[in-house]
Amino acid sequence: MSMKIGSHISSAKGYEAMGKQALKLGASTFAFFTRNPRGGSAKAIVQEDVEGFLALWREKGYGKIVAHAPYTLNACSDKAEVRRFAREAFAEDLKRMEYTPGNYYNFHPGSHVGQGTEEGIRLIAELLNECLYDELTTTVLLETMAGKGSEIGRSFEELRAILDKVVLSEKVGVCLDTCHVWDGGYDIVNDLDGVLEKFDRIIGLGRLKAVHINDSMNGLGSHKDRHARIGEGQIGWEAFVRIINHPALRDLPFILETPNDDAGWTKEIAMLRRAYRD
Repeated sequence: MSMKIGSHISSAKGYEAMGKQALKLGASTFAFFTRNPRGGSAKAIVQEDVEGFLALWREKGYGKIVAHAPYTLNACSDKAEVRRFAREAFAEDLKRMEYTPGNYYNFHPGSHVGQGTEEGIRLIAELLNECLYDELTTTVLLETMAGKGSEIGRSFEELRAILDKVVLSEKVGVCLDTCHVWDGGYDIVNDLDGVLEKFDRIIGLGRLKAVHINDSMNGLGSHKDRHARIGEGQIGWEAFVRIINHPALRDLPFILETPNDDAGWTKEIAMLRRAYRD
């Protein structure tokens, strides 16, 4: 099986343009923001544009893409208007995702802003229960977080607690961010097997659907969330070779969120492909 790897692509020009741009980078998947990452309204979807993208993706035999909710979407904010935007944007985004059925919609669970972890988990599950529905083909992904401030999702246990409160939990998976789990205290450099065994025991590897592949500027357990280019941070190149080839991870889509431009992502994609053992 070939490696599924890509980076974030600007959605400004539409689906077909995103697909073509991903191909230019040497990618076989990609991520995109469903709307401005800092919030706001979403761009209108053009059916012909979507059909052009789907035809291109079928022609190449490529698989799932990974959409990303805006950073301002905070399901467990202490402000009612912020939670209202989260519900409205989330519900609208899930409807839009059905134009490209069967893909992934990733989001940061949120920050409880002093309300406490238990209340934050309750509010996140409440949003999911309001927005998920039986006919939905999109899988929603909870992202592992670094634990900065009052972030929810800093531990596998917190993600499990959300899942346990979701009625249609089969519609929900997890996206593992390598920078975030490292900064959160999970030693994927020296004990990758142990980290994944813990994930399997608490959440279940069947829930793991995608990987954000990023190096970290900071040390283990720093709770900083500062991404670095692959091999240029505290995680290091040798660990990434193990990560992309691990039996539990190697068939998942890998999405680069490194501080780079198109030339840099093209280089990283090629570098990681060379290290991937087919």
